Amino acid sequence: MQILDEKSLKRVIQVRPLNSHKGNFGKILTVGGTRQYGGAIIMSTSAAIHAGAGLVSCASSPLNLTALHTIVPEAMFIDSTVAKELRQAVAAADGPGLGTSAHSLEILSTVLQNTHKEQFLIIDGSAITLLADNRELLALLHGLQVVFTPHQMEWQRLSGIQISAQTNAQNLHVQQALKATVVLKKYQTVIYHLDGSIAQLKTGGPYMATGGMGDTLTGIIAAFLGQFHTSTPEQVVDAAVYIHSAIAAELSRSRYVVLPTDIIGKLQEFMLHALK
Repeated sequence: MQILDEKSLKRVIQVRPLNSHKGNFGKILTVGGTRQYGGAIIMSTSAAIHAGAGLVSCASSPLNLTALHTIVPEAMFIDSTVAKELRQAVAAADGPGLGTSAHSLEILSTVLQNTHKEQFLIIDGSAITLLADNRELLALLHGLQVVFTPHQMEWQRLSGIQISAQTNAQNLHVQQALKATVVLKKYQTVIYHLDGSIAQLKTGGPYMATGGMGDTLTGIIAAFLGQFHTSTPEQVVDAAVYIHSAIAAELSRSRYVVLPTDIIGKLQEFMLHALK
């Protein structure tokens, strides 16, 4: 088992070539955000932008448009209630906060049916629950590059493994059957990779126990996969998971609680520091 540390980040982050443009650093689409979960998709979108993604679009409910453009003016907006717009956006791109309504299921199905094998698909939160409850949709994941980012209860729903029985051996067995990377979020998060390797995070703590942490992590993973192509996907996911908690650990020296937006605000500086 590999223990994630600063080296995990330094081997992935690189100086940007002088002759670059926004198209070189990933075209990311975040999808989600019902009325009660608008903050989740905005944090995920913001994290992707602050973590260096070149172009980020957010497909969400029109109810979230004003808040999105107020908080993240760099993001483009797509109305997730318009099926044609959503299909086009998914096909052109390199999931948190969906909720579990019938409309959310329709959105998830549209995303899965229009994702192609060259793209990375990161599935988080309510989308994992929807897949667990509608297992026929799992067939749509075959051949795709999928990253699941569940917490332990979401993993229980998807894997069928009770939290008390979630050992590395059991988790790896189901993860390999799913043919997807699994970032199991918990104290000392564990990552199960497609090549059968396991990585563990020793950074982080209870100061991160705040809503929106997972949404922020999803955005960082998306941005890293979209822009860092000289490292393996395994290394890139490891680096994204590490930086998320490493920033929180640094901030916790002067804060009782670290908010997801605190981490987002520190990403650019922390990434630059990793080059030194």
